[in-house]
Amino acid sequence: MESPEPSSSSPVLLNIGGKKYATTVETLTQREPDSMLAAMFSGRHTLPQHPITGLADYINERLGWKKADSLEAELTRKDVIKSIQAQRVRFRGVNLSGLDLSKLDLSEVDFSYACIKNTDFSCANLYKAKFGQVEALSSSFQNANLRECEFIGANLQESILDGANLRSANLQDACLTRCSFIETDLHSAHLQTANLTQANLRGANLEAANLKGAKLSGTNLQDANLQRAYLREVDLRDTQLTGAKLGGANLLGAIR
Repeated sequence: MESPEPSSSSPVLLNIGGKKYATTVETLTQREPDSMLAAMFSGRHTLPQHPITGLADYINERLGWKKADSLEAELTRKDVIKSIQAQRVRFRGVNLSGLDLSKLDLSEVDFSYACIKNTDFSCANLYKAKFGQVEALSSSFQNANLRECEFIGANLQESILDGANLRSANLQDACLTRCSFIETDLHSAHLQTANLTQANLRGANLEAANLKGAKLSGTNLQDANLQRAYLREVDLRDTQLTGAKLGGANLLGAIR
């Protein structure tokens, strides 16, 4: 005998990326009537009897998500879009390597500890997104909105961030070796103890940026705006500064 269909007010508990969401059947079916979730509850499918844990497992299974505390090891662009459309979710520790996520609205999404190697975020809206401790080797953030993003301890080695908006972004302790920041806006960015060895910041806006303890060996800062930047006690001996604007910069104790 088939299990009775839950009423529109039946509670549903979803476990997505380790974060639990409580909702109702009505919300799942009416907010996005053309979605897979709406189809599940349309009456054409037999649903499990347990109104909470059973439905959670069923939904996760139908959407291709694990029943455990995290999403599947690898997701597609469509999976990401579905998750974002349904509700803001976390992609902590998820493997998104190699995906084309360009031009998507991913603002305030949590990618902490995720593997995003060779991932394309170009022209995406990533305002206030979290990228703490991510592995983002050779990814592209070209022309992306990364304003106020968090990249603490992130590995962005050899990534492209040309023309990106990184105003007030936090890149403390990040590995930025051989990254390209050509004409990138890093106004008031936090770059304390970041590794910028051999990075290309030609024409970048670093006005009022904090570079305390940053490694700048072989870094290209030609024509960069470093006005009012904090460069105290930074080693600039192997840094290219031709044409750089240093008016008002704190260079006390800097090695040049």
